Amino acid sequence: MSGLSPQFASAAALGGTGIFSSNAGGFIGGGQIGYNWQFYNSFVAGVEADIQGIAYSNNSTNYFSAIPAPLGNTVFTAITARKNVDYIGTVRGRLGWLFTPTLLVYGTGGLAYGGVNLNVGGFQGVVPAGPDFTTAGFTGGQFSDTRVGWTAGGGLEWMFWPNWSAKVEYLYYDLGSVRTSGGVTTATSTANFTPVPAGTLAYANVTEIGTRFRGNIVRAGLNYHFNWGAPPVVAKY
Repeated sequence: MSGLSPQFASAAALGGTGIFSSNAGGFIGGGQIGYNWQFYNSFVAGVEADIQGIAYSNNSTNYFSAIPAPLGNTVFTAITARKNVDYIGTVRGRLGWLFTPTLLVYGTGGLAYGGVNLNVGGFQGVVPAGPDFTTAGFTGGQFSDTRVGWTAGGGLEWMFWPNWSAKVEYLYYDLGSVRTSGGVTTATSTANFTPVPAGTLAYANVTEIGTRFRGNIVRAGLNYHFNWGAPPVVAKY
């Protein structure tokens, strides 16, 4: 369309474009299984698999903008985004060194997978100083899937009793990026003004939403070591 419509469309597109972050915190709980092999007295290699659920305390964010448009109008945009990882699991190798006979320092890394969700809703409208518009905000987008990525980190594990150990571990995980449609935003004039007559579509924009599922995990755990064969008399890997 000619005349004012491209200018309205530009203002609407600019108002709906932005980058905003979400800072979520929460709790995680689950279990793991693995195998360790001690060699050369002070080195330990192993493999671990774990899975845990995640309960978030806050994982939503809001975005607002006001962009000037022709004829004294303003395009207002309000967006609410919510994303979360329902559960996360890993399959990792690890390699460590015994700082003392019962204290292991290790690094770890491997595959990560998780159930992710993204929900975005919002509204965009023209607030007129002169001509009137009817507007329809985009309905929002939704994405839900199981994603596969990678993880890496490290930790400390202390054998405090024969067959029992406690550990503190840090992991960084990255489950990749997703993009989904956010719907269509339209504005139609309800008053006659040049060059847009009443009933004319002033603009129509398609919204796309993108995000990346990654984060940091700090966790503590308690492990029982079966130690098949002769059991240790004292705490030892």
